[in-house]
Amino acid sequence: MSSPSSRIDPVGSSEDPLIERHSPAATGGRPASAPEDPTDLLRGILSLEADAPHPQTGEPRFVGTTPPQTGGRVFGGQVLAQCLAAAGRTTPEGRPVHSLHGYFIRPGDALVPITFTVETLRDGRSFSARRVLASQNEKAIMALTCSFQQPAEGLDHQITMPEGLPDPESLPTTADLVGGYRHPVLQEVAWSRPFDVRHVDPALYVDAAADQRPTNMVWMKTFSRLSDDVHMHRAALTYASDYTLLEPVLRQHGVAWSQPGMSVASLDHAMWFHRDTRVDDWLLYMQTSPSAQNARGLGQGHVFTRDGRLVATVAQEGMLRLPTGMQGATSRVQGAALNTALKIMRRRTWRRSRRR
Repeated sequence: MSSPSSRIDPVGSSEDPLIERHSPAATGGRPASAPEDPTDLLRGILSLEADAPHPQTGEPRFVGTTPPQTGGRVFGGQVLAQCLAAAGRTTPEGRPVHSLHGYFIRPGDALVPITFTVETLRDGRSFSARRVLASQNEKAIMALTCSFQQPAEGLDHQITMPEGLPDPESLPTTADLVGGYRHPVLQEVAWSRPFDVRHVDPALYVDAAADQRPTNMVWMKTFSRLSDDVHMHRAALTYASDYTLLEPVLRQHGVAWSQPGMSVASLDHAMWFHRDTRVDDWLLYMQTSPSAQNARGLGQGHVFTRDGRLVATVAQEGMLRLPTGMQGATSRVQGAALNTALKIMRRRTWRRSRRR
């Protein structure tokens, strides 16, 4: 399951739509086809329908759908969040999730509903464990195990959030950065994601990082307020945790999401929830990558509230394959052509805006 911005078609000719760039102001701002409130897509994603129990085991099942997706594949964070939402529907009252561990098995088809079968592993005095199998056409696309806990008193400490960071309001939105590119993937990222994501360091949607280091930081929150349901906020945070977690790997190696010939897919995902939070308030997602090897890269992340409380820790390994040999040489030429074309179009856009 790939990140929503993990596949941007390279320039194949001067007619490639990615070369066409106009500022959002020049094109009338938000496209008419974009959702008025992208967060409504998230509400729909997490609103699972109860289905008939499994015919052999009697285990509860739920069905979820996918909003329209460029490329036709389901965003991995969506399946994670829906698995968690399904499991939460079967747990005792007052036990929010405290950890989850999942494996992406097959790519999801955005046009096919997803069935979530929930197995009860244990309901103890304080903890409940569930195993969820997400499937399409009777084939597994994800297996997730999660644990829920009754709140309790105990030892308490945390790492410190970095200081001196820019406020999220001072940073460009994703729409500011790529909303004017007439490319379906970039249009979807700019206008249809349920979360407002703002990069502290220069974003990697189109341009590779000039400063190569295995770190990344973004501020993020939903565009509109959610209900007070703690289960919804933790499922929504699970959804967003898959957004940029492999970007430290790309930044370290000077690679952008638009790299021609690159293939990226999430392999597994783990998450620990430390403290309550709301995802409709700004959260800082601080990410690092300790290692990349064997066409795999590991991303680790910490999520802080704006006032510095650590609310979650995340880890994910992803497959990252770059073309080699002659394909690699061709990819580098295509990448250089792409960057040149984009720089030309940026200058033209700037000149047009100056004339107005």
